[in-house]
Amino acid sequence: MAERAEVVFVDGVRTPFGRAGEKGMYWNTRADDLVVKAIVGLLERNPNVPKDRIDDVAIAATTQTGDQGLTIGRSAAILAGIPKTVPGFAIDRMCAGAMTSAAMMAGSIGFGMYDLAIAGGVEHMGHHPMGSGVDPNPRFLSEKLVGEDALVMGATAERIHDRFPQLTKERSDRYALASQQKTAAAYEAGKIQQDLVQVAIRTEEGWGLATRDEAMRPETTLEGLATLKTPFRPHGRITAGNASGLNDGATAAILASGAAAKELGLTPKMKLVSYAFAGVDPEIMGIGPIPSTEKALRKAGLTIDDIDLFEINEAFAVQVLSFLDLYGIADDDPRVNPWGGAIAVGHPLASSGVRLMNQLASQFTERPDVRYGITTMCVGLGQGGTMIWENPNFDKKAAKKARR
Repeated sequence: MAERAEVVFVDGVRTPFGRAGEKGMYWNTRADDLVVKAIVGLLERNPNVPKDRIDDVAIAATTQTGDQGLTIGRSAAILAGIPKTVPGFAIDRMCAGAMTSAAMMAGSIGFGMYDLAIAGGVEHMGHHPMGSGVDPNPRFLSEKLVGEDALVMGATAERIHDRFPQLTKERSDRYALASQQKTAAAYEAGKIQQDLVQVAIRTEEGWGLATRDEAMRPETTLEGLATLKTPFRPHGRITAGNASGLNDGATAAILASGAAAKELGLTPKMKLVSYAFAGVDPEIMGIGPIPSTEKALRKAGLTIDDIDLFEINEAFAVQVLSFLDLYGIADDDPRVNPWGGAIAVGHPLASSGVRLMNQLASQFTERPDVRYGITTMCVGLGQGGTMIWENPNFDKKAAKKARR
């Protein structure tokens, strides 16, 4: 069998993330137009990528209907001006949609079948609320295959608090506050804007331009977080402040074989080491990143101590804390989500995986002292996904200096 081809992450972009609903900036924008905008912006940024050399376009969406239907990977590719000879498809692994798109394209490149691919995701939670149009099989409950909480993400997060009493609401609120502060600082330093594609929007005030994430709350305080309602349970611990919101947005990334990148003069931002997905009880889906990370580390022949940067999707603060606690990592460890995360910028379900990759790739560029980083996230119905990446800019001397 042929040796596995090297897989590299060339570049990734995203739209600013909006608040879902009639008052959100994308209420009058179609979901497919959001992902088309991301793909067009990505290709404009990478003129060395010949459109007719792209082997496939994989775009994820959790609710595949309406303006997120019609095999969105194919329809978005046509709308983005990619030649009709390039195929495309849609994919669904709920929150890990874009991560799965990237993993599937990486697998095809690694197997030597593809040279270049686009992977991404979109979720317009304003047009398609979570679970809309879904008809869960009655056997789930009648045969006790899953608990009643399994299909309500906030309730699954409450279950993690139940299971691990040391993960208190106060810790969750402190983590959430830090996420808002880190994101505000990253914006102030111009770190997040570098991967945003601006989107023309139409509101009651007229036409405008979306240039930054809409959901950020830099003015957040611990005192304010302590007073928020707990919608999933009376006297619960999950609030709108320590969880990601309901959001609209899209992401897109270019993956390539190392040989194709070299041939086309593309500079890879990351090199893929391994990836893994794993299942857990749906009622506590937030712990999914733990077994998927264990699996990905095992496949890579690495340990958690080899990882110097973590991009963990903040679906809920408690879900991140459960991961950190297991590995003995402090809540405020500077290696974890250094530019904040989904609690601040938002989590448009199927698009978020590539947002994590974009941020890790940008951090790799700045950090030659870091060799390995991971992107990881929990997934509805009890799953986790993890991808381990190597920094092509890694410099042993810089690493030694950083450790002094």
